[in-house]
Formats: sequence, structure tokens, C-alpha cells
Amino acid sequence: MGLLTGLLTLPLAPVRGTVWIAEQLAAQAEREMLSDRALRRQLVEAERAFDAGELTLEEYEAIEDGLLERIEQLESDPPQEGVH
Repeated sequence: MGLLTGLLTLPLAPVRGTVWIAEQLAAQAEREMLSDRALRRQLVEAERAFDAGELTLEEYEAIEDGLLERIEQLESDPPQEGVH
């Protein structure tokens, strides 16, 4: 980037910084959502909600089946770092 281009795009630096932060947050959220630990935590939260009467048996079983399927999928095919 040349000096002139750098000076002309300087007012956009905060926007570029904000976009970069948003991209980093989205990537971290995706990693957490796909992590084994997060899925197991969601399973425990669903169990607590069921025990508290916040979920019906059918709702709990649907959530449990989906989460267990995703956990099995992760264990059989773990995500590789740096690959999208």
C-alpha cells in the first residue's frame, strides 16, 4: 500500500478494525458452537431444563438426539485447525 493510498483510506481504519473484530468473533463463536465441550454443556442445560419442567419429554428427547448426533459426528470426524 502506497503512502497516498494509506492516507486516503486512513478514515476507514476504524471500519476495517471493526470488520476484523466481527470476523474474529464469528470464527470463535463457530469454533465454540462446534466444540465437543459446548455440545455437552448444551446437553446438560437441556437436562436441567427438562428436570425443571421447562421442556416436555418430546422436546428434551429431540434436543438430546440432535446433540448426541453432533457429538458422535465430531468424535468420528474431528475438525482440522485452519481448514474452513
